Amino acid sequence: MARTVWDSSVGKKTVMAVSGLVMLLYLVVHMIGNLKIFFGSDEFNHYAHWLRTLGEPFLHYEWALWIIRVALVAAVVAHATAAYQLSRRDIRARPSKYVHRKPRASYATRTMRWGGIILGLFIVWHILDLTTGTVHPGGFQSGHPYQNVVDTFSTWYGNVIYIVAMLALGLHIRHGFWSAAQTLGVGSRTRDRALKTIANVLALLLTAGFVAVPVGVMTGVVS
Repeated sequence: MARTVWDSSVGKKTVMAVSGLVMLLYLVVHMIGNLKIFFGSDEFNHYAHWLRTLGEPFLHYEWALWIIRVALVAAVVAHATAAYQLSRRDIRARPSKYVHRKPRASYATRTMRWGGIILGLFIVWHILDLTTGTVHPGGFQSGHPYQNVVDTFSTWYGNVIYIVAMLALGLHIRHGFWSAAQTLGVGSRTRDRALKTIANVLALLLTAGFVAVPVGVMTGVVS
């Protein structure tokens, strides 16, 4: 039954919708945590340490964090796989170009695929930069996330990569949230305007919230 659902277009769209909402919930929490950097290094470093002790003593050190990471990886893989397979299925269904010009779609709709690729590459860079420290500039300091963030956004390329990715994220959320609502049957004629407003507000708040951190470092508010 699971295979039958997965093989159908509706099943793949449902997987995309559910996994997208899981990632959206994480992004909201992650953004709120990131904004703690404006309260100083002690506050931000304490928050990062608290994440590793979450669930103690029932869970061991960092177990909760690893559970969250595994769930996020599963959501990202499911989302990307479903998106790719739906894209290939769509191409196979219409191998030749349309004779008539298609109606003009929104910028977010037309860039969903490229936005997904940009975000996928950004996730890899972000992990190598602030989690493993592999590509981190200035010497990665384990247990000192505040200084690591400042180091990253003290470089021009760190700011460019992050801000471009966050703009792509905003566009992705703007279209994705509304699409997920339609897939899950929440949308209707009376609700569509409200759903689109929520999508726009979420996209704006998340983009602004994430971009505020590199801007804070660039302007010296965070140093």
